[in-house]
Amino acid sequence: MSSTGTQTTRSKQLFLLDILIILLMAVLAGCGLIYEYLLSHYAGRVLGAVEHAIYTTIGLMIVFMGVGSFAARKIKNAYTGFAWLESIIALIGASAILIIAMLVGLSFSLPQLLADTYGIPADALPRGGIMDSIYQFSRYTPYVFAAILGLFIGMEIPLIARVREHLHQRHLTHNAGTIYGADYIGAGIGAAIWVGWMMTLEISQAAVFTASLNWVAGTIVLIVFWQEIGFKKWLAGFHLLLLVFILLLAKSGDRWMQQFTDMLYLDKAVYQTQTHYQQVVLTERYLGADIPSIINLFLNGRLQFSSSDEKIYHEMLVHPVMAASARHQHILVIGGGDSLAVREILKWQPESIDLIDLDAQVVDLFRHPEHKLPPRLAQRVSRLTQSSFTDERVHIKIDDAFNAVDKLLKKGKYYDSIIVDLPDPNHPDLNKLYTNYFYLRLNQLLSADGALVIQSTSPYHARKAFISIGKTLSAAGFSSVEQYHQNVPSFGEWGWTIASKQGQGVSQRLKANLTLPSDVNWVTESLILASFEFPAHFYDDYEQIKTNELGSQVLFEYHFNAWQTERGRLTTGKLNE
Repeated sequence: MSSTGTQTTRSKQLFLLDILIILLMAVLAGCGLIYEYLLSHYAGRVLGAVEHAIYTTIGLMIVFMGVGSFAARKIKNAYTGFAWLESIIALIGASAILIIAMLVGLSFSLPQLLADTYGIPADALPRGGIMDSIYQFSRYTPYVFAAILGLFIGMEIPLIARVREHLHQRHLTHNAGTIYGADYIGAGIGAAIWVGWMMTLEISQAAVFTASLNWVAGTIVLIVFWQEIGFKKWLAGFHLLLLVFILLLAKSGDRWMQQFTDMLYLDKAVYQTQTHYQQVVLTERYLGADIPSIINLFLNGRLQFSSSDEKIYHEMLVHPVMAASARHQHILVIGGGDSLAVREILKWQPESIDLIDLDAQVVDLFRHPEHKLPPRLAQRVSRLTQSSFTDERVHIKIDDAFNAVDKLLKKGKYYDSIIVDLPDPNHPDLNKLYTNYFYLRLNQLLSADGALVIQSTSPYHARKAFISIGKTLSAAGFSSVEQYHQNVPSFGEWGWTIASKQGQGVSQRLKANLTLPSDVNWVTESLILASFEFPAHFYDDYEQIKTNELGSQVLFEYHFNAWQTERGRLTTGKLNE
């Protein structure tokens, strides 16, 4: 073959290798971004303060990616370093979530384990001191893994840049631009994959899938650049062991994850799934053959209801506002995907109930539990909900309430009562549903003689957040805004804000004429009236507390500051939703 032909063949090979490296960079950039999402998403579950956890996790990863870029200078052989690097990232990426879940689960279960082993009484469980230190460390392990993964991911670009220049045997003027271009495009594709598909996977399986791409990248580098790599036999052996480990996680990771997740709850987890928006877990506590079991619903590890006392919460949410409304024909519910508020509304014999909820999978779980749960458990859930979502008067709209309300206004809708049963405002997407702008829209949907109620977090643990909700509702034009509270054992002291559009205030209406349906199970007229009373000086700083305007984070900050020091098992109620 002529020298010209040899040179042409060499150029083609170099071109193909260059394309391969650029494609690998794009794939690895997508993997890196997905690891950021995975860890920040799981950190939000573990730490409760979703917004702060996400920002802190991503920020830590970015900082340590910078550190990793500097550290890559210490790697002498770029080929060897890159091949080992992808194996290490695959190992950490595949196992990080499982390790975090194991450590958090053990930290919750360790006091009880010690009590069982050494016969410690239940009222003397070791909770403070070293037990609390272990618990706190476990909660912050997502940040530890974010730093470690960020360190290794940060080494990828410098090593790939060195590999390209070594292949070309010269300085590449546009090397950085080419690699960063592939990195940015790959990260964008990774984000699209996460949003469009991986958010619905169990988190351990999403981690395994991502890690497998790192393993493939490392294997390609090992095979293609075999002659350039040192300690190749050790690396090949490690790759084979890593493949076995990844396959094992793919097969059993979900089961292990469920076992670790079970450790976070006092009861047995009988159902769990990952939707686009949250992790959903149902737990059950057996009390005996002839005693109904206790069903608990957790979203992202936070208790939404316990069948042992949910009637207190839902009767206090629904019946005061229904009793204060002049008519009960058309009712709007925002949130309430567990159907328990609708169950109580149906006792007033309305003509129609419109319910808006974001998560179709949660709604479907309680509309058709027989499709998701074993027969015995499905029957238990149906008895609890009284199959209220299958009532022909109930119309469910799966939508973001912030947008759905505008659609209702365009249709000229009016409602006799509006019930807002949303999680607490611990995230901007929820915070916007507690603003004066949103409440003004609800005001426009409410009939002149109707009433509106909003679940308003704990007046005991988050007093400023509670008062801010009431003050924000007043700023939205309601003529009378009042607040009331009741103890719900699973949550603690809980509160609601209720308002009328015009005419008498709600408490005046209730004092004048308070009649409840005959099949109410817990609440009484006297309890409702007494719930409007608060301790002395409760509202002393009312003027200093701010309203929550659209675009602000006032309520989010009040809520976060109130709950950030709260500790304990993930049975602490709606406080961290």
